[in-house]
Amino acid sequence: MNQRPLFRRRLPALIAGLLIAAGASQALAQSTAPAPGASARIDAIKKAGVLRAGVLSNPPWLVENTTGSGDAWAGPAWILANEYARQLGVKLQAVPVSHETKVPVLASNQVDMTISPLSVTPERLKVVDFVTYSATALCVFGRADNPKVANAKSIDEFNSPDITVAYFTGGGEENWVKKRFPNAKLRGVSTAGTAAPVEEIMAKRADVTPINRVPWAALNRKVKGLKVLPEGNNCQGSTEMATPIGLAIDKNQPEYFNWLKAVSDTMKPKLEADEARIINTM
Repeated sequence: MNQRPLFRRRLPALIAGLLIAAGASQALAQSTAPAPGASARIDAIKKAGVLRAGVLSNPPWLVENTTGSGDAWAGPAWILANEYARQLGVKLQAVPVSHETKVPVLASNQVDMTISPLSVTPERLKVVDFVTYSATALCVFGRADNPKVANAKSIDEFNSPDITVAYFTGGGEENWVKKRFPNAKLRGVSTAGTAAPVEEIMAKRADVTPINRVPWAALNRKVKGLKVLPEGNNCQGSTEMATPIGLAIDKNQPEYFNWLKAVSDTMKPKLEADEARIINTM
């Protein structure tokens, strides 16, 4: 019996299998810690037997457990830091930091990394390197019974003279609103201690308003009758005013940085799943 036709049918599957295996081997090689002598930082961590990580709660990426039972910390940042420690064969030590010290502690060698989630900014990039694994972004929502909102398919449709956009004055979204909706009527209001000026929407003084994608999930559960854009995945995939989020290390540590990034890349699905879990419980 001629086996060539059968072999030819199986050839694409065999090639695909080899490519997958090669990709997995390459990913494993890239995530393997540098050999002794290649990274002074990793050598020092292994010698000390401890990976020192600066921590400061910032949900959903790093959450402090105050119940008194279980791990003291949780979230994607904690999962990632534990994986680093596991691969290095050392213990993970949480070092409390503040908003003022979470970046300076890196240059002063008080920690090996700050896993308290940091947004990437030009100023911070001058003094630290980031391993990013998430991002913040904005959603735009309004009342679902408002035809201007109900019929909208894109945020672009809100850049119109017949749309009123509410925003908190002095908030991070103010400049974005003014640039994103130059043709709309803008309504600036004082911060009310909430994630967005919901009252303006519910009272029909405005058609739409922006909100960070993270608190949007909780707001949507609490307040019924809202519609958000971009649609899909409850707006968690928005790229509006997107800012990368990650952990930080002191600059000029290329071998250390490349290894941290490679491990983070292999952990991406697990980190994303844990972030979504926490957002859905906030």
